[in-house]
Amino acid sequence: MPPLPPPALHRDPRVIQRLMPVWEWFYRHYFRVRTSGWEHIPSQGQVLLVGSHNGGLATPDLPMFLVDWVRRYGVEREVYGLAHVKLWSAFPRLAALAARVGAVPFHPRQALAVLGQGHSLLVYPGGGEDAFRPHRQRDRIHFGGRTGFIRLALWRELPLIPLISWGAHDTLLVLDDCTAQARRLHDLGMPWLLGIDPEVVPLYLGLPWGLGVGPLPNLPLPVPIHTRVCAPVVFPRTGYAASRDRSYVRACYQQVVAHMQAELDRLAQTVRQGGGVCSW
Repeated sequence: MPPLPPPALHRDPRVIQRLMPVWEWFYRHYFRVRTSGWEHIPSQGQVLLVGSHNGGLATPDLPMFLVDWVRRYGVEREVYGLAHVKLWSAFPRLAALAARVGAVPFHPRQALAVLGQGHSLLVYPGGGEDAFRPHRQRDRIHFGGRTGFIRLALWRELPLIPLISWGAHDTLLVLDDCTAQARRLHDLGMPWLLGIDPEVVPLYLGLPWGLGVGPLPNLPLPVPIHTRVCAPVVFPRTGYAASRDRSYVRACYQQVVAHMQAELDRLAQTVRQGGGVCSW
């Protein structure tokens, strides 16, 4: 492989520090976050964090996770998150702000370049299909069979630490996935909004649109969110050769999904029973 280009990193600790009081207000008073499992993240060193998220484009569980990260490790311990490249073309101002918080456009070589600099990386393999999955599927881990994050973990021999949440799916009530219907209308001549294929077309109830269609920016409803850092997933074999073994990668993928699903089932049961999830 030719040398990797330097990653386009625009993370600005000063911006993160200015945003922290706002995020913390939402953390304490709007979402009333409860969290647990942070002992699973080593106090130093590089990790690959893999999350399942909810709540549309706002994905409120993501900034709430960042609040806990900065509280514990400060802005000095850098973590970057892969974001869909279409964010930069559809919402350039939002993308510019996200980049200053630590977002980088998703691309395998970009991810490798970030890891090559020794930084930790946060990925959400499910993408928009995960964030906009129908409310009836809120208790399912949905990665759509994407295994790129497994290859990264195996190749770089990194600890893979899953992140889950419960409650964020209620901040935007996705009624159904209308992607197939929207594609048929597009084939008949209906243009895409902003001229960009959205890849997922949800029908949902939420602010500020009321009844909305499509992956538009939304204001999350004030619903309690519970987050959990799960125990690391350990693979019996790592390295470049392991990352190129398709059957082995698939087995590792199934291992991660099963682990996260079991943890999500336990977290949902705890919350439903009124059990305590530790606050920071």
